[in-house]
Amino acid sequence: MMYLDRVDLFDGLSGEQAEVLKSRSRVRNFAPNAIVVNEGDDGSSLFVVQSGALKVYLTDNVGREVTLSLLDPGDYFGELALLDDAPRSASVIALTRSEVLQIPRAAFLALIEAHPACMQIVVRNLVGRIRNLTESVRSLALVDVFGRITRVFESLAVENEEGIGIIDRRLTQQDLANMVGASREMVNRILRDMVSGGYVEIEPHRIIVRKKLPSHW
Repeated sequence: MMYLDRVDLFDGLSGEQAEVLKSRSRVRNFAPNAIVVNEGDDGSSLFVVQSGALKVYLTDNVGREVTLSLLDPGDYFGELALLDDAPRSASVIALTRSEVLQIPRAAFLALIEAHPACMQIVVRNLVGRIRNLTESVRSLALVDVFGRITRVFESLAVENEEGIGIIDRRLTQQDLANMVGASREMVNRILRDMVSGGYVEIEPHRIIVRKKLPSHW
């Protein structure tokens, strides 16, 4: 199944315009822990997640890692490659067996040439992504680690019929540490406090948010 109609970057495209992109794209499959793109690679495609789960991350020269985002079906990455010739700014790895739709920049530019109004859609959606990145930087600079973990849980949790938030994915303490820019030991202490306070339950493959988390501890 193609998920272009669920991708905000292409919100507003007609069915005909979406079909043009699909016809010039290809589906790629990745095993768990396979690298989809490496930071610094040539960037000439956009990827739309069809199935599975992926992670966008950065590493430094001593192997420390920062997680930028987690991707699910309908999400996309590599959109900046549609507009410039710069190398990839981050790496992406498949966390589970995953399928992605690879859209070449040439196909996208051909769409823009035939339908110039599409560029307005792209610019509007990219501005939204930039605003989200700004908010992430604000969180890292001005919010304590407890507040950052709270924001991660709030962004990932999906409420069930009883109003309880379910994070239906496996997140290790190191995963969380990489997402909030803290040590695993600090994350461990905060999670223990959250559990003892009755805010969350941590199971092997999911996290249950029982009640609203405070913004700080």
